Amino acid sequence: MTEAILLVGGKGTRLRPLTVHTPKPMVPAAGVPFLTHQLARARAAGVDHVVLATSYLAEVFEPYFGDGAELGLHLEYVTEVDPLGTGGALRNVADRLHSGPDDPVLIFNGDILTGLDIRALIDAHGTSGADVSLHLTRVEDPRAFGLVPTDPTGRVTAFLEKPQTPEEIVTDQINAGAYVFTRSVLDTIPAGRPVSVERETFPGLLADGAHLQGMVDSTYWLDLGTPQAFVRGSADLVLGRAPSPAVPSTCGECLVLPTAQVAVDAKLAGGTVIGAGAVIGEGARICGSTVLDGAVVEPGAVITDSMVGRQARVGARTVLDGAVVGDGAHVGADNELRGGVRVWCGARVEAAAIRFSPDE
Repeated sequence: MTEAILLVGGKGTRLRPLTVHTPKPMVPAAGVPFLTHQLARARAAGVDHVVLATSYLAEVFEPYFGDGAELGLHLEYVTEVDPLGTGGALRNVADRLHSGPDDPVLIFNGDILTGLDIRALIDAHGTSGADVSLHLTRVEDPRAFGLVPTDPTGRVTAFLEKPQTPEEIVTDQINAGAYVFTRSVLDTIPAGRPVSVERETFPGLLADGAHLQGMVDSTYWLDLGTPQAFVRGSADLVLGRAPSPAVPSTCGECLVLPTAQVAVDAKLAGGTVIGAGAVIGEGARICGSTVLDGAVVEPGAVITDSMVGRQARVGARTVLDGAVVGDGAHVGADNELRGGVRVWCGARVEAAAIRFSPDE
């Protein structure tokens, strides 16, 4: 048996209003909840038992995925009552694992889209004899991430959280949010209190002489923590740039789910997704965007790199560029929303009320 823990308890604050009614891992990407892609890729790598560490809107997960049988998995759910941090969440669910003390346990963060070879990470963990193995990736600007320098053999030498000065940036390798723990190591995390695996567990293990091994994998990697990144990730799944066995159709310029209605002269491109029951009007142009279930895009609207929430409405000739329209919101005709504008769930923007972006 190969087991995994998925950390899916975050509130998704940076993604609001997408996460007002939906936990971040359940926001649709390429037509299905993002978590579906992670579970499908874990199953493809040989994982058969997954424990979901839930917290925010925890009641949403089990009704959708059930026991996991449809995905070929055995799923269990553990709800975190008080915030415990990433390390505390791992310790909180560890007793649901069936692995022996020397067996590997795969850990995923619930907001990372990656092309990581999961099986290779698990196999490398066993070969190296590490206590913990970390997926590392390289980025051009590492200041927003935790740096993880390694020696020539790949052994981790330090953890440097979000460096700012040139002197602090000693590597372009960052913690990419996927790990393999030897099962017994999880039991060393303190129980019943908040623990950060990045700031406490990993540095503590390193200080105690534990073997932490890094595996650099520079395939596709994207942190879906912002609306713009989430929309991009969904588009990349549809375009085939990011791999997932859960994409429900052949990859291409767009994905139109059953029962959606798209006018014959509407233009869909750039990995656009049109949700079930959505209506796209005549002459609308939508590129690199997601229109969720039941939303309406009226004739002549132009939507680029944006997300339109469930049951929302975008008025005729309105322009969205890098914008988010929350569930049930109504943006009237002849508006122009650019540069990160977010319309809250249920809000109403009258016709021709906004013709500028916050960057102007």
